[in-house]
Amino acid sequence: MSPWEFLAILLAGTWAGTINTVVGSGTLITFPVLLAFGVPPVTANVSNTIGLVPGSLSGAWGYRDQLVGQRGLVLRLGSAALLGGTIGAVLLLVLPSSAFDAIVPALIALGLVLVVLGPRISRRVAARSDGGLPAHGAPWVWPAVGGAGIYGGYFGAAQGVLLLAILGIGVDDTLQRHNAVKNILAALINGVAAVIFIVVADVDWSIALTIGAGAIVGGQLGARIGKRLPPNVLRAVIVVVGVVALVSFFV
Repeated sequence: MSPWEFLAILLAGTWAGTINTVVGSGTLITFPVLLAFGVPPVTANVSNTIGLVPGSLSGAWGYRDQLVGQRGLVLRLGSAALLGGTIGAVLLLVLPSSAFDAIVPALIALGLVLVVLGPRISRRVAARSDGGLPAHGAPWVWPAVGGAGIYGGYFGAAQGVLLLAILGIGVDDTLQRHNAVKNILAALINGVAAVIFIVVADVDWSIALTIGAGAIVGGQLGARIGKRLPPNVLRAVIVVVGVVALVSFFV
């Protein structure tokens, strides 16, 4: 790795860690950079996933004040995230890279629609439920998080958008507190996938460590920025990032 490549990957990791903490989709920053430097796609994806784990943990720590009172929810949904992340990582290793090409844009588009309409849908769901939504979320939230985990373990771009959409509709809480839970779930998904990749896949450790160093700094920056954004502004940021993610898949 040349000094210029190191600097570019480090900066990409920092920006990815920042945007992952605020919204998600940091992979759309680091992954193209790695491909531009000639890293094979699977090796780039594996090394990137491992490198972004420290950033997810850093962002989760930065949002720790928003996690107060959410231990039960995190434990319940965390099991779905771990299961989904495991399945997704295995799929990456056994399926051709083109397998999810058709469904990925559809998932991102669905996530964007749900983020925008989430508050309205959530109010209607709560109105139809006796006493509102359960404290641990609607019954469908657990399998939905598992599905997002499968996608996250496989590739991960915009998984934060999907997780925020699921939490925003199925769990009665503020968007900032949803974002805190999202960071924990993303860390679990990326973490379990990283463990599998370390054991059985080809990892470029120079890349993984460089991205990780940048992502740790980015996670703290993202937490400071994200917690200061009003709900509507944060929702607008999510939509912008999601649209960029969609465009990147068609360009």
